[in-house]
Amino acid sequence: MATPTTIVRPADATLRRALQLAAGFSLARLLFEFALTIWTSHIGYGYFRDEFYYIACGRHLAWGYVDHGPIVAVQARLGELLFGDSVFAIRILSALAGALTIGITGIIAWALSGRPPAQALAMLGLFISPQFIGTDGYLSMNSWEAVFWMICALALILIVRGRSPRFWWLAFGLSAGIGLLNKPSMTFFLIAVGLGLLCTAQRRILFSRWVALAILLMVVIALPNVLWQMHNHWPTLEFLHNGAAHNKNIILNPLQFFLAQFSNMHPVNALLWITGIVALLRARSIRGMRWLGLTYLFFYAIMEALHAKDYYLQGIYPAMFAAGGIAWEHRFANSRSVTRGHVFAFPVFESILFVTGLLILPMASPVLAPEAWLSYTKALHLRGDKMETLATGPLPQFYADRFGFTEQVDSVLDAWHILSPAERKNACIFGSNYGEAGAIDLLGHMREPDLPPALSGQNSYWMWGMHGCDTNVVIAVISDTPKDVEKKFESVQIVPHIDNPWEMPFERRKTIYILRNRRPSSPVDWEDERFYF
Repeated sequence: MATPTTIVRPADATLRRALQLAAGFSLARLLFEFALTIWTSHIGYGYFRDEFYYIACGRHLAWGYVDHGPIVAVQARLGELLFGDSVFAIRILSALAGALTIGITGIIAWALSGRPPAQALAMLGLFISPQFIGTDGYLSMNSWEAVFWMICALALILIVRGRSPRFWWLAFGLSAGIGLLNKPSMTFFLIAVGLGLLCTAQRRILFSRWVALAILLMVVIALPNVLWQMHNHWPTLEFLHNGAAHNKNIILNPLQFFLAQFSNMHPVNALLWITGIVALLRARSIRGMRWLGLTYLFFYAIMEALHAKDYYLQGIYPAMFAAGGIAWEHRFANSRSVTRGHVFAFPVFESILFVTGLLILPMASPVLAPEAWLSYTKALHLRGDKMETLATGPLPQFYADRFGFTEQVDSVLDAWHILSPAERKNACIFGSNYGEAGAIDLLGHMREPDLPPALSGQNSYWMWGMHGCDTNVVIAVISDTPKDVEKKFESVQIVPHIDNPWEMPFERRKTIYILRNRRPSSPVDWEDERFYF
């Protein structure tokens, strides 16, 4: 005989309290990210390389791009239209995403029957997570990923707990569809969720007409991107193939991949999220949610098998933090602070989280000037993570990619002023990668509104074409030697360029040329410039 299932329905009063607590933590997170952006800009850190590119994508809105989905382009365009194009302005929506992620974490803890002590501990743990501080601090698709994933998780939790399947399945479909437009990794999260449910008694929620509607809604939302990929001959697949073929990313072995989760989430936080996974799998303090713990295991296995970057698991962690908060609440259920429902019921653990979070903060956000950062990390024996095989300089790539572009653009503008008025009318400005081209399009146009659009053969910049420019007059930011370019142009002029010591080493090897009179033996073939990488 089947054992009857008890459906737990948290009272409205507890929801109201949970929402208030979540709102408080969310506001604190938003102000925290604002403060970080203002401070890091003040001490000399500029736009991140990818931000230039995303802003350019936002100015070329489409249903798809070579190396990312359309949501980040919409985010960039909205941010620019609503707030402007300063470093602070373009990061506002990412900071908002981080704030929402914190708040949703608290609501998930409530939905799992956690009280204020569990909710606050979960949100505090996520608050000090280096990975989330970093990704929420700049214009990026990663900042919204956890929002879409956790709305799906919250919807399923509430459906399992007996809430309206019609409303929450539609919320699931909407969030999943937008999540697919944000990053393809949403696909693997959905697979992991499906496997987790199928392996437990909660598979029953899948046998509902509302599931079909949720799937239909998800497909309809994501379909335009699929059609765009088909129309453009699947550029994202070519991009992924090239990355694998040229060993773009560092491949971690299983032990390295596992240990990276500790540093990404903050080592002390392991006492929270690992405890949460165990609590979900044991299904004692958190009943009926074993599928959620299995979802983490399945997703982890998929990412490990695909040799994904270690931070690709980021979006799934808020639910594990929420479960960990409940596990701590149950473990110390007899303590006075937990019994009374104090918000900060674990003062020792929470103080350790806060203090160590401050110590590790310079590894998540560039809050120290480069010289101070080097001294600090040397003294504490810390080192920045390296995700790609490109050689790095004194700073990790995540910091180094905020330097050097202003100097490059200054030299490009010097070259522009050397050209005669007739040459400027149809001159080409070429950057060898999307960071250089994006910096010219943003920073260059701030100072010279008549500057033509920059060209590049990398990723979506190649798709935007040559804008009808005259290839007999070219300003180029490239690594080619003078002898190489002399084979293509009759006139080669080098423009003085000041390197920034903190920029990526490969950028310091770039030369800025004024190239005139292309040789007939070297006609332009834009197809040959395509570089999806």
